[in-house]
Amino acid sequence: MSNPLLEQHDLPPFSRIEARHAEPAIRQLIERNKQAIESLLDQGPPYSWDNLLAPIEELEDGLAQAFSPVSHLNSVCNNEAIRDAYNACLPLLSEYGTWMGQHSRLCEAYQQLADSEQFTSLAPARRKTIENALRDFRLAGVSLPPEQKARYGELRKRLSELGSKFGENVLDATNAWSRRASLEELQGLPETALANARQAAQQAGFDDYLINLEFPSYSPVLSYCENRALREEIYTANCTRASELGPHAGQWDNADLITDTLDLRRQLAQLLGFNDYAELSLATKMAETPESVIGFLEQLAEQSAEQAQQEWRELEDFAREEHGIDSLAAWDVSFYSEKLRQQRYQVSQEDFRPYLPVSRVLPGLFEVVHRLYGLEVTEVRDFDSYHPDAQLFEVLQDGEVIARFFLDLYARADKRGGAWMDDCRVRRMRSDELQIPVAYLVCNFTPPLDGEPSLLTHSELTTLFHEFGHGLHHMLTRQTVAAVSGINGVAWDAVELPSQFMENWCWEREALAFISGHHETGAPLPDALLDKLLAARNFQSAMMLARQLEFSLFDFRLHREWGNDGMESVQSLLDEVRSQVAVVTPPSFNRFQNSFSHIFAGGYAAGYYSYKWAEVLSADAFSRFEEEGIFNPDTGNSFRSRILEAGGSREPMELFVDFRGREPDISALLRHSGINN
Repeated sequence: MSNPLLEQHDLPPFSRIEARHAEPAIRQLIERNKQAIESLLDQGPPYSWDNLLAPIEELEDGLAQAFSPVSHLNSVCNNEAIRDAYNACLPLLSEYGTWMGQHSRLCEAYQQLADSEQFTSLAPARRKTIENALRDFRLAGVSLPPEQKARYGELRKRLSELGSKFGENVLDATNAWSRRASLEELQGLPETALANARQAAQQAGFDDYLINLEFPSYSPVLSYCENRALREEIYTANCTRASELGPHAGQWDNADLITDTLDLRRQLAQLLGFNDYAELSLATKMAETPESVIGFLEQLAEQSAEQAQQEWRELEDFAREEHGIDSLAAWDVSFYSEKLRQQRYQVSQEDFRPYLPVSRVLPGLFEVVHRLYGLEVTEVRDFDSYHPDAQLFEVLQDGEVIARFFLDLYARADKRGGAWMDDCRVRRMRSDELQIPVAYLVCNFTPPLDGEPSLLTHSELTTLFHEFGHGLHHMLTRQTVAAVSGINGVAWDAVELPSQFMENWCWEREALAFISGHHETGAPLPDALLDKLLAARNFQSAMMLARQLEFSLFDFRLHREWGNDGMESVQSLLDEVRSQVAVVTPPSFNRFQNSFSHIFAGGYAAGYYSYKWAEVLSADAFSRFEEEGIFNPDTGNSFRSRILEAGGSREPMELFVDFRGREPDISALLRHSGINN
């Protein structure tokens, strides 16, 4: 049969891709790659970039381009057929990765090239690629005896399967819960949330309202719904997803997957000579030791604890004195926080929706990158799409297309939650031409309702800018070697620098003037409303920091201490971390860990701290713009050339010092967060 995944395309031919194409294509390409690599090695030394590494890069890129649309469809258009196809590919790719990583002759060829006279004459990106590869050979167990090599492969394969199953369980558990509701039950919900619930009901064949666990439905209920019992019901359904408790108790329970994953990660780390998985994780990150990570997180906790406790006391006092609530339950926190915010600042997230239509926000975002980097962004109307929500854009520099990106903004039932950037094509030099980068940018915002445009909250605006920051890191790279192009080869605890950096423009008066505009009148965001937004920027910031530190410490300590004497269970460690840093203690039935996809189904295992680590870098980087002008083109070009264009070609600390003139200072983060110490 004709298989579109085996053809060369500039963009994935989504309309022609079927689930049945995936496994045969991946099998064929893996076999092709293996044979080709053996042939290259058989030619014998002396090995060079041109006769070994360039051909291997071409082979690897072909495999990546075949699997990329399969992986993307599994995330954004999930169904049983594509899920089965995706899962069938995972063990094949895992086994191939192990074969590559443990290939002794291949490792020796890389080492020979590294030891040769020609190595010093190679471009820095090529040298870094070889150095990273030699590190990764070691981390793949290339020097292990045969039995241990085989065990490594088994562990990697099983961990890949467990991660996929974890994510599937979260998606299925999320989709399984919904509840019809009357208008009376939903009293207090903003009109946008009501319209979303009404549209969901209509699509399901009901004539009332339907709420579910997708973020645009779940979050407004917790923040605005006057019905306390309903808030408790949806909170309970959400925090018990994929667990032994809740409305679907045991049906998609991730508990055993968590313990199996932790067991296997520890075995993997020890097989490679590390004490634990946290140490293994840091082998490819900026942070040098587990102690430095723990110390960093505990320092932030110590500097913010007093303010976080004060913010919590203020919320408790407010709920008791103004609303007669003697004891705040978990499902009350967002609700009364929103009421306190409105009383103190006379502003709500909902106030911004009329002024943040996607039709205005996107041109505003593109204007920001135009002023910073001289880029033009134009929409491509005619392309092979995978869903009506998907858009395609081109990024131009001086009239030349330098990148493309797909944009998929709205929540739907067959799409995993959250927001992310993934690569579709990486910038690299083919044998005959430059391959330009292509990104996937995905969010889960409220879709257009009742013929009106999609209207964003300010929080959703920052999410969009965050993901576009990742996209710029991928798209603006100047590297032509795939292994260090874009976010490839970038230490994981630095990869959030460009994303968090972009969020800053969502708070700048000069930028908001053209990012925002009333969806009916075009009127700009009123100064009075903007003043309230800025005044409320750091509302409960220390409490939010405490929550992120809770997640970070839990993740890192879990992978550091799992299997040690005294480590009773996942839940006991989470409880211990909460007692150390949390100001809001969830109820005992909360099973947050069972849907913590970042660390059990994503790439953040023993790395969730990266968000805060990189936030220090991004806050300090932005402080230069504060000093020199937020749209200073020279400063923008400096950030572009020293950070974005460099990709993974140099160590992130070198790049930061090159841009900032010094190492990062934590004070910028604390100042931006309004934390006084």
